[in-house]
Amino acid sequence: MVRPPLSDDERQRGELLGAVLRAARGDRSMVDIAAAAGISVETLRKIERGRVPTPAFFTVAAIAGAVGLPLENLLARTAPEEVGKLTA
Repeated sequence: MVRPPLSDDERQRGELLGAVLRAARGDRSMVDIAAAAGISVETLRKIERGRVPTPAFFTVAAIAGAVGLPLENLLARTAPEEVGKLTA
């Protein structure tokens, strides 16, 4: 199965997701958060930088839990209308 290319909005939403997760991490180290989430530091780095614009749900949920960010809050902050603010 070949995955269709991501749209510009999808890529921007991935960048926004990464920025929100990075901000929620604050001054805590990537190593600590990655360990708490059960993922590699490289995976966390790629998500925070927007290089993985569509990470798996359980990965995002684990990171959000590790940084204390409720999924409802994360969803609200990465909604399509928030992506539009990036280009406005």
